[in-house]
Amino acid sequence: MAGSAQRLVRREARVQLSDRPLPRSFFARSSLEVAPDLLGRDVRAVSEAGVVRARLVEVEAYQGSADPGSHAFRGETPRNCVMFGPPGHLYVYFTYGIHWCANVVCGQDGIAEAILLRAAVILQGRDIVASRRPRSTTRDLARGPARLAKALALDGSDNGADIVRGGLQFLPGEPAPATTIRTGPRVGVAGAGALTPWRYWIDGVPEVSTYRPAVVRGPRKQA
Repeated sequence: MAGSAQRLVRREARVQLSDRPLPRSFFARSSLEVAPDLLGRDVRAVSEAGVVRARLVEVEAYQGSADPGSHAFRGETPRNCVMFGPPGHLYVYFTYGIHWCANVVCGQDGIAEAILLRAAVILQGRDIVASRRPRSTTRDLARGPARLAKALALDGSDNGADIVRGGLQFLPGEPAPATTIRTGPRVGVAGAGALTPWRYWIDGVPEVSTYRPAVVRGPRKQA
């Protein structure tokens, strides 16, 4: 086979591999192990509007019953039960009465661990995302967990969705080199989990969200 033909075959093989969803075994690890490994991976969402592909640049890990910052800290409820299920599914929740946020379930079946998807760079379907977020700048299309969920058109109907075999899939992408990964406290987490450095991001990427500590509200003053 001629050299140019060999290169073409190798290139096509790489493309096919890059479009193959990450296996369930990828997610069947501790969230603290999966979280940094998600950086640089791609998320592909298919809908009637078309295909949106985004590259993850910021995530947060949550450890369930061992983590005061987790929704599962006090045990299983109808709201968080997906976190206790098998890995490789979405846990989607409503916050502040207006936003959806999406998490990837990790770890072992029966032990709640998840990773919040915080920010991404849109690689494909920018026009589709812009129609969903018409007032957003390019940098802010998927900067922050609520914006990212909106960009991917995720809502409560996606809670429990299989991300290995479903319409939303995680692809190999271009894993971030360890030298570019930074860690720090999670955004908006208060109490005992406030300083846990379980937020991971790629250094120097404008789409990474701004860190904000939790606002601790005191008791209301009596009139």
